[in-house]
Amino acid sequence: MAKIAVVGSGSWGTAAAVHLNKNGHDVTLWSWLDDERKRLQSDLENKEFLPGIKLDSNICFTSDISCVKDKDLVVLVTPSKAIRSTARAMAPHVTKGTIVVILSKGIEDGTLKTLSEVVSDEIPQARVAVMSGPSHAEEVALGIPTTNIAASSDIGCAEFIQSVFMSDNFRVYTGSDVLGVELGGALKNIIALCAGITDGIGFGDNTKAALMTRGIKEISRLGISMGADADTFWGLSGIGDLIVTCTSMHSRNRRAGILIGKGKTLSEALDEVHMVVEGVQSCTAAYELAKKHNVEMPIVEKAYEVLYKGKDPKAAVLELMQRDKKSEN
Repeated sequence: MAKIAVVGSGSWGTAAAVHLNKNGHDVTLWSWLDDERKRLQSDLENKEFLPGIKLDSNICFTSDISCVKDKDLVVLVTPSKAIRSTARAMAPHVTKGTIVVILSKGIEDGTLKTLSEVVSDEIPQARVAVMSGPSHAEEVALGIPTTNIAASSDIGCAEFIQSVFMSDNFRVYTGSDVLGVELGGALKNIIALCAGITDGIGFGDNTKAALMTRGIKEISRLGISMGADADTFWGLSGIGDLIVTCTSMHSRNRRAGILIGKGKTLSEALDEVHMVVEGVQSCTAAYELAKKHNVEMPIVEKAYEVLYKGKDPKAAVLELMQRDKKSEN
């Protein structure tokens, strides 16, 4: 049995706590707000972000960030924009050598750093890893078969995460391409947002299949230019996560995109989804990374124009279709 702190009580953090508790571990779930902690403790259910899933009374609920002290594993799963501030708050309490695995997906605005780089900046004494793949929180909490990859430059770190999370309904592979896993997880949210936009407009399966195929091409093109392994993007954290996020109504990115495609403003769409839509923030970072590394990413460029420049979504699709003739490769 491992002593685990799950930092972040949104849908994925709550699902991770449920899963790890079922695996027999000693689990503490941290909430940013004490009022939320009180509701979780009294209701034994996250009615706002993961309704219908009962929480075991064995789980310890807290809003005290010192809960990460002396843990075998810290699972960090706050919104990407809160990763640095949360890691900074955690840092004084993290014992040297503690494994911190990041389940959040995103790229930091401004610095354009991956989340593992952000955590390493703030908690240099930690052993940092990431875990990603096609894993909707709702399905993980229900015990529906799911597969992820845990990646770290320290294979022992990845193997420990694998052993802690593995169960009959949650399979974990290990890998060492942290950069590739993070870029796949962050950038696919942009493509999922675009997939939702095409659904909202009323386009069909042909459009979505083309978008997904060319989307993973863009993601891999950028990733390879930054030093990631090309094979990573054809695995669970690349094409696997892209498929599930572009096709499922569990996907908040797709749901937000559908609303935008139907004519809602970005602000209206975010208000209606009422959850973090990581693709919106990642779009800015991806747009800047593409310019920095001189990588052609036309879908990301058009997504940026729709989200932040007021471009009509139908016009953006037409412009993509009318680009100069090219070889597929």
